[in-house]
Amino acid sequence: MSAGEAGVNEFATVSAGAAVGTTDDSLLEDGSRLWTPAFFGGLAAVLVGGIVARYLAVHVPEWTAGSSWSGIGAAIEFPIYAIALGLLLNIGLNAAGVRDKLAGGYRTEFFIKTGLVILGAGIVLSVIISAAGPAILQAVLLISAVFAFTWWLGGVVGLDQKLRALLATAVSICGVSAAIAAAGAVQAKREQLAYAASLVIVFALPSIFLFPWIAGLLGLSPAVTGAWLGGNIDTTAAVTAAGSIAGEQPLAIATVVKLTQNALIGVVAVALTAWFAFKVEAADADGSKPRLVELWHRFPKFVLGFVAASIAATLVLKGASPADADQINSSVKTLRDYFLILAFVSIGLEFKVKALRDAGWKPVGVFGAATVFNALVALLLASVLFKGFVV
Repeated sequence: MSAGEAGVNEFATVSAGAAVGTTDDSLLEDGSRLWTPAFFGGLAAVLVGGIVARYLAVHVPEWTAGSSWSGIGAAIEFPIYAIALGLLLNIGLNAAGVRDKLAGGYRTEFFIKTGLVILGAGIVLSVIISAAGPAILQAVLLISAVFAFTWWLGGVVGLDQKLRALLATAVSICGVSAAIAAAGAVQAKREQLAYAASLVIVFALPSIFLFPWIAGLLGLSPAVTGAWLGGNIDTTAAVTAAGSIAGEQPLAIATVVKLTQNALIGVVAVALTAWFAFKVEAADADGSKPRLVELWHRFPKFVLGFVAASIAATLVLKGASPADADQINSSVKTLRDYFLILAFVSIGLEFKVKALRDAGWKPVGVFGAATVFNALVALLLASVLFKGFVV
């Protein structure tokens, strides 16, 4: 997962009601046009925020060295600067009345997916292979438990079945991306997807800072910390930000765990499509049946890029000298950080809570309770499955 408003924008292609099809190559996936002043204006805002965030991340530790602020200056990582600057730009552009007009340039999905593919080049294949077993088991158990709990609780308070599907999928898998897939599968309303996406980002933003701190208080190992963050935090971008704050080792495990969950989006989307087609909406069916090809359509393709980059890096590093390997890893990390910084700035720019005002307390209560349940179950599974795991 991608973030709140990014998800709201993306439902032009897979969302609620009806998908928007186009053969116009100048259109982005959210329906906005490429190569327009508005697009470049939004992209410029992201780049300015990214440049400043990178500058602060590099120089604040230097500026605070030797002072009483040295500990804080060294502890603040680039995701904090990037998200904070994105939120400040959001406020400024919104006050100027141009925030929504420039939204086509806030390319969260592109930046985060590119950054994650590059991240794959920094994780040797052996780590992915060794973590795959417990990651798959954790993903299956966690998704099943959290989805069932959220679906049940939504039914108890009387939520619409389509909104229940969106909330249950979002909180159990990977936030906005999962909600988008679920919206397309159950033909949810646009406002339902907008609301679910907004809930995801409202809960994900504080979790970026809260859960690494809790992991430190609990004294969790790097592997357990990473597995908890990857299984617990909803969006892929937020997981990456939290993992970056927790450290390189937790980030590696968190990424593997979250991508494992992401890979199951297609399975859940197909299951939801079949359930709503054959059970919930059987009386209104037009005779068409859900196709298994939807599994491939829903599958997040960047996961394959992540694995391919890891394989390529493993082969290159195998024959490299220690000095060359260090240089390669340093370059990969720098390039990865640049793209992730741009993604986190975009998250701040896309943050929007307007959809929360009119929905009432029930969906908020369900999502909040499911988030707490998710955190507890994920902590239990991570502590058992990744106990003694060495990154």
